[in-house]
Amino acid sequence: MSHARCETGSLIENTSEISNLDELTISRRTLASEKDFALHGEKNGYPDFIYKVSANIFQSIHLEKPPSRRIINYEKDPGLTIPEIKDEKFQRWVYELAFSALKYQDVLEEMLINSCFYPTQQISIDSTSLVVIMLYDYQDRKFQPRSISEAEQDVIPEVRKVEKSLSNFKTKLAAALARCRIKNDAISIDLILPESVRNQERRASSLPLYAWVNVLKTSLEDVTNLLESEGFTKVKCPRQLEGLSFCEDRHCQDVLLFPTHLTAKLYEMELVTSYKIVIQDKGRSLAPHSVKVLMNMDDDIVVTNADSQLTVAHMSTLINQSTSKVFVCGVKAESQQLELKNLFEKMGCKNIKLIPQKFTDIEPIDPRLQKVKVILLVPQCSASGVSNPVDFILNEHGDTTLLQELSQGKVSEEKLKSLAQKQAEELLHATKFPKVQAIVYSTCSIYPEENEEVVKPMLGRKIEGAKVQPYRLSAPVIPLCCPSEITCAADKYLKIEPSEQVNGCFIAVLTRERDPSGAVSVKDVLARAAAKGLLEGVETPRIRKKEEKRKKSKVSTPKMGSFSGVQSRITEYLNEQKPATVNGTSTTSQQLSRSEASTTGSSIKLSQRVPVPTLPNKVKRNTSNVSSVGKIASRKGSSTGTKQEMKLILKPVEMLLPPVTIRYLNSTGAQNHGYNQPYLFQYHGLTSQPAFPYSRNAFVTSLGVKKQRDTGMSIQRKQPRPWL
Repeated sequence: MSHARCETGSLIENTSEISNLDELTISRRTLASEKDFALHGEKNGYPDFIYKVSANIFQSIHLEKPPSRRIINYEKDPGLTIPEIKDEKFQRWVYELAFSALKYQDVLEEMLINSCFYPTQQISIDSTSLVVIMLYDYQDRKFQPRSISEAEQDVIPEVRKVEKSLSNFKTKLAAALARCRIKNDAISIDLILPESVRNQERRASSLPLYAWVNVLKTSLEDVTNLLESEGFTKVKCPRQLEGLSFCEDRHCQDVLLFPTHLTAKLYEMELVTSYKIVIQDKGRSLAPHSVKVLMNMDDDIVVTNADSQLTVAHMSTLINQSTSKVFVCGVKAESQQLELKNLFEKMGCKNIKLIPQKFTDIEPIDPRLQKVKVILLVPQCSASGVSNPVDFILNEHGDTTLLQELSQGKVSEEKLKSLAQKQAEELLHATKFPKVQAIVYSTCSIYPEENEEVVKPMLGRKIEGAKVQPYRLSAPVIPLCCPSEITCAADKYLKIEPSEQVNGCFIAVLTRERDPSGAVSVKDVLARAAAKGLLEGVETPRIRKKEEKRKKSKVSTPKMGSFSGVQSRITEYLNEQKPATVNGTSTTSQQLSRSEASTTGSSIKLSQRVPVPTLPNKVKRNTSNVSSVGKIASRKGSSTGTKQEMKLILKPVEMLLPPVTIRYLNSTGAQNHGYNQPYLFQYHGLTSQPAFPYSRNAFVTSLGVKKQRDTGMSIQRKQPRPWL
């Protein structure tokens, strides 16, 4: 059968059919060429070790087909190890190459069989993965040879042998690719891919690069000025990103957007290498900002997943002005602890505490976490909402085995079930912490099995033996900027669908239900207000109480309507005066009355003086302003000195205040629904009397007389009331 295929291949081996090799290559370049060139410049090939490491990755995650569909055999080596690559650029090269070969695995295997590369070439089975990797790169270079100098790389004989074999079959491999395209009636070979994978590539080709500003080392203004000094232009929206340009994100104030073709340039800039700006997916920036809104000034946070290192650092920068701490769980290995400490030190983060135990192994009453009020739950997810899975998984130190699932455009039910079970366990454990008041659950998945179906069972669920309120779902705390976002948040979840501008993500905010008694901690309310900057310039309650106590100790204000308090002050004042007989007492009293009237303004009038014993039991809207009279008399007495002392007869002064209308009616008899609410203001005089009965058409006059008005009559204001 293989011989027949070889004969068929030889029949079409002519220059007319494969004269234009550009049309025969897999057209991944047409969708993501800018990103490829940004990663490793022109398509000149990779160093030998890149092919070798990428082949090991492909070997560990390639799609194992059943025997009935298997046309090429791969080596089965369960002990295969992937060497660690510290350089981020090389790390992306090897994984991008392996992921691309995964997507086109079927096409590449068919090319090797139809071109008679197998079984004519004597290549060992342990090099099959290397053959597939190098074949993908070879056709992506339009079947052109590599142009890398020998001095720039270490020669690996196995790589050179495979490269030579592929070069000898150059024409046959190109013809096999052409037949594959014709067989599938595809203008370009990428149309053979599943639609979900094609959409993913299309979105990734224009997806902006997101980076948040590390405020511990610089500021947004300084970064903006530096970028503009290097030729960048600031634009208003992501759709205007082209050339050397950038813009600010509309949801997160510290996040900037760049065109995707600037990836290589940005990674080499001092802003990135010195961690002044940090490149990270926007979905992972929304979660820390959601936590920040829910925090008080001195609250601590727990981040459940230590793999998301940049998310931990971002959370640390957002709370750097407070005494809060960020606890990170699951940092068990010493090498990982050392790596995280070095990273956080370079980024300037000093408020991060590492916990070796897994989050689900930590007791809810752990003494280290007693000040924790918010938990940021960032579990491992399928990353199905991400258009650039390689960059995302490498940045977040995720599970690289997911690349096998994502290369086919879907995640298997078995894998999805396993992920959802772990996510539910972590969320359930988070609800058991009695001091915690809010949980932020965040994924980059589009599957309800990982999102709503994980959150809903936890709502209203009571923990046995715990005296805390269950959790409820709260509305998104991130500002919504367009109608589509508001529509997606109708069920109180923040869901962003994957697009050409942003990757997909899901955020749920769970908060404690209110106490049925309605009790709210004053400390928590004030702390929350202080954290949001609402108490700037406002005295704290303790200082205010001290000031009030000090004032009360110096001057005690008499209570309105308390005649006994007024009388005691009169008696105290009279006892301080020395007895003396002075003529013209009535004249002095009149002078004092005029002086008081002139100082209190036009709204206070002196009524006919009435002796104290004959005061009525019920006086409406009057008060005895005796203390002020006493002060005036004291000043007058001190001016005359000890030579002449006078005996004052103190009498109450009646204050006539304008009427307070309860509710007005318009000319048609309908109620006037103005801004002011209808309250009934009453003054009960010197004795305690029952309140006036409530009446819709009643108002209280200055004498406290209740009057009725007809509903059809409009009430005219008899004097201005500027306080209404």
